[in-house]
Amino acid sequence: MIIGGVAAFAVLYAMTPDADDLGHQADTQLSATQIMWEGEGDEDGEVALTTGEVNRIPVDFEEIPDTVISGVLAAEQHTFYDDPGISISGTARAILSGGEAGGGSTITQQMARNYYSGLSQEQTLQRKIREIFISLKLSQQLEQDQILEQYLNTIYFGRNASGIEAAAQAYFDKSVGDLDEAEGAFIGMIIQQPSAFANPEPGGPHDRAMREDRWPYMKEQLVELNQIEPELGLSQSEAQALEFPEPVEYDPEEVDDPKLAYVRNAVIDEIERRYEGITGADIATSGYTVKTSLDEDLMDAAGEAFDVLPDMAEDTMRGLTAVDPGTGEIKAFHGGSDAAEVINNSLTHQTQAGSAYKPYVLTAALQDNISMRSMFDGDSPQEFPGLQSPVQNAGDVSHGPVDLVESTADSVNTSYVELAIRVGEQNVDDLAVEMGVHPDRVETSVRGPLIALGTHQVNSLDMASGYATLAAEGRHFPSHMVTELVDREGNVLEPEDADELANGTEVVSNDVAADATHALTQVVENGGGSSAALPDGRPVAGKTGTSSDAVSAWFVGYTPQLSTAVSLSRFSGEPLQFDGSVAEEIFGGTTSANVWREFMATAMEGQDHQQFPPPQWVGEEESHLPSSSPSEEPEEEEPTEEPSEEPTEPEECDPHDPECELEPDPEECEWWDIACQEEEDDDGDEGEECDPRSEECDEETPGIPGPEPGEGWENNSLIRPERD
Repeated sequence: MIIGGVAAFAVLYAMTPDADDLGHQADTQLSATQIMWEGEGDEDGEVALTTGEVNRIPVDFEEIPDTVISGVLAAEQHTFYDDPGISISGTARAILSGGEAGGGSTITQQMARNYYSGLSQEQTLQRKIREIFISLKLSQQLEQDQILEQYLNTIYFGRNASGIEAAAQAYFDKSVGDLDEAEGAFIGMIIQQPSAFANPEPGGPHDRAMREDRWPYMKEQLVELNQIEPELGLSQSEAQALEFPEPVEYDPEEVDDPKLAYVRNAVIDEIERRYEGITGADIATSGYTVKTSLDEDLMDAAGEAFDVLPDMAEDTMRGLTAVDPGTGEIKAFHGGSDAAEVINNSLTHQTQAGSAYKPYVLTAALQDNISMRSMFDGDSPQEFPGLQSPVQNAGDVSHGPVDLVESTADSVNTSYVELAIRVGEQNVDDLAVEMGVHPDRVETSVRGPLIALGTHQVNSLDMASGYATLAAEGRHFPSHMVTELVDREGNVLEPEDADELANGTEVVSNDVAADATHALTQVVENGGGSSAALPDGRPVAGKTGTSSDAVSAWFVGYTPQLSTAVSLSRFSGEPLQFDGSVAEEIFGGTTSANVWREFMATAMEGQDHQQFPPPQWVGEEESHLPSSSPSEEPEEEEPTEEPSEEPTEPEECDPHDPECELEPDPEECEWWDIACQEEEDDDGDEGEECDPRSEECDEETPGIPGPEPGEGWENNSLIRPERD
């Protein structure tokens, strides 16, 4: 066994490429990645963009100053000059875990993994073993300075810069030899996340991570490096005095169409998330071909659809995402006006969901066996346990008793808060996540009954994906735009979610989805979303949403073939502003619904007129109406099963009660009725009667004026203003 092991080691070592092969690889491997539009049928789509020509300017080790060496070693490997080519602890973890556990790689191992084409990017035991042999051979054939030179000349730093010289020019507009201590530390800091740190939005999460987390960490590591290598790093006082350097401005790519930069960023983010071991550096330099589901024409239509609205505030975020319910493929999204300065309006920016979150409450109720015919109190305002302020409907309109179809069509807040309490807020959020809302979104506000009114912050991708589950009759497919990733050798790489994409996940039953869809069709046919009705008359299901003070406005809707979410908000978080409108006049049904209709009219052109499944009316009918008081409304007497022989005597009632139907004998006044006696004393002239509900009537009528029973009393309202 020992002899066999030694022989196997010798064979593998002999078959391992040497330093000359690696040097040649560094020159030939680096090439741009192509990102493709969706093709028609079996044909490949056209090239949308490339990641750009690889920018690489090799330099000799003597040209790289200690300021940069210190920054790189402080960030990546303090003991580079003392260690062998491999990390013993990291290698042991990898072997014991079958290749699943990463981390602990030396600079030599990173160079071998990233720049030798024979190594896959997957975390497998076979790859790890090959990486170890290459690293051992390189450490035997090359001096440490040579390995570090090769590493710094080929590693990707973001901003389309491969190698340290290109990085120095891209970030600080100077040669690498002119970088000071702070700039050298910055270069080392971005190696782990070059795509995220290349051009972070000021004040955004990546910018904060760099300044508040990574920079203090880098200063600590420079001190530790100095203790190991006194000629490198910084002393404690020098490190503490180090100030964060400000990189020069960066234009990712000079293109006439801003949507392309948003596409590139979105594709890179998705590949890093779905394909294990592949980084932004690989995508930029390894010559992949990326096929997407993005339709170029619909991408244009997504931006143009907002032209139907009046002029808006300059910082208005215009979110629109369209998802195929049957596959989860993203067909279009609207990124914004400038990817270098404005975060993605649709895939990144979040705002309160408003009433567009109500379908998750409805679906959770249906899944909990509560029928759409269940009755709730739709009056406004109402107080609920645990809430400091009463809940009001839009315009403080009282709707009276309503079922869940009416509650959805008219977006009744009070009944939906009661429903959320009945179902359980945790269950609502859990279901929303299963349907497609990102798990982080349900933590953006305090979980409570008001989640029914959309207190959580979401983006348009969350909502398009969530509603797509209903359009797909209860089956959820993960949202994605990368449909195929092919490496330079033509191998198709498999994403981590391949099984989910192939089969989907049943979240709710077909019957539950059918009922929820039926309720949402009533929003468009009979409720506040009528503006979203498509001109060709095809069925539409959807929901409006408007947060308090018009901070956000939504319409999310779907046909059987496409789910699309439209959101309007402002980056500042202030109320929406439209020319000629005030906040009280801004609703999702009058703004975002118009954008949705404009986009979907284009997207559905030429598509079959498919129908939604009919409602199944699942669940049990429940009543959550308040108990009626005898003094407020007369109870109707139940008829007897057999006719009685004697007539039923009417029950006496309190004559002070305005609902009392008994009238005093007109010919004789009771002793207590002073008004009656005064009328008799007035020469018998009783005068004309007036309707006590009329404003002209001088008579004071106790009780609440309103229509008589049978004339709209059950709704406590004869006129219903437009509601969201």
